[in-house]
Amino acid sequence: MKFGERFSEYLHGEDEHFLDKCTHVEYKHLKKVLKKCRVGYLHDGTASEGRLSSSHTTENEDVICEETAKSISKSADPSNNTCSSKTCPVCDKIFFYELTKEVSAIVGCFSSRARRLLHLHLASSFQRYLWRIKHFFADDHEAMIREGRHLVSYVAMNAIAIRKILKKYDKVHSSVNGRNFRTKLQAKHIELLKSPWLIELIAFQINTRVSEQGYIGEIFPEWSCDFTGSDPIIKCSLHDSVKLEFNLTCPICLDTVFDPVALGCGHVFCNICACTGASIPTIEGVKSANQRARCPICRQMGVYADSVYLTELGLLVKKRCRGYWKERLRTERAQRVKQAKEHWDLQSRFILGF
Repeated sequence: MKFGERFSEYLHGEDEHFLDKCTHVEYKHLKKVLKKCRVGYLHDGTASEGRLSSSHTTENEDVICEETAKSISKSADPSNNTCSSKTCPVCDKIFFYELTKEVSAIVGCFSSRARRLLHLHLASSFQRYLWRIKHFFADDHEAMIREGRHLVSYVAMNAIAIRKILKKYDKVHSSVNGRNFRTKLQAKHIELLKSPWLIELIAFQINTRVSEQGYIGEIFPEWSCDFTGSDPIIKCSLHDSVKLEFNLTCPICLDTVFDPVALGCGHVFCNICACTGASIPTIEGVKSANQRARCPICRQMGVYADSVYLTELGLLVKKRCRGYWKERLRTERAQRVKQAKEHWDLQSRFILGF
């Protein structure tokens, strides 16, 4: 079965009720846009000039590259049916604009629903009781697990659709613009599979599915974690043979992340290490970092403001590495007390004018 058919089946399958209020990639529509861009290969060097001169007339989606090609040259090679231009005014105006808008909407929907779900999981008994009243005393534990699985499937299917449609774009235009577009998505912090909420949902699934009879990887192979090797990791198997693997080693202290936090770029650190990287005391929190503070790994600026505290991942580390977690907690407390004392001493001197 082709992916387009499988994606359509997913949208109208058992998850249809979940997708009613969610945006998704208009896969079929974007494929139709690309189909309008199939033209013959132009041997002369005037192809790009012709397309650029006609860029002012391609506001309408129905204008196709073939018309531009005919106006440039009649010597097209019929054996080649792909657009030879690396930049196509038709596709660039329609394709990338619509895809960016859809990806932004998907990220917003996924983040908000994941945030709400994880907040409910960590909520007080009274808040969960109110939720059960609202949902007619449904089993909130099973409902949350289903919601989490729906969200992971939702982001996985859309990520695969984006990957395939961009690959199709590069094939039609013989370019690397589709690959470059994925890099731009990462720079804008809207890359679906780099979302910190995806890491949180995977950790949430493992935390809620742990059984006394065995580890999660033995019961549900699609979700697994391993803290026994040199590098602690969590894994997730998604649709279309897509496998995700997240390394839980902090790049700064080179130890398993403790009190983890993900910056806007997707890199995960210990909270105290992230604060150290931004030259701020832990007591102020990572979000108080200067806008010009850079990620210690990718050197992007402005990533601290969009940071996310990975509470579920912290709980997973606490459950699986109890000895390490207790030892690290003692060390962290001593460091935080020292930092707090230095911070308030500095504030007192500033107020008193010393």
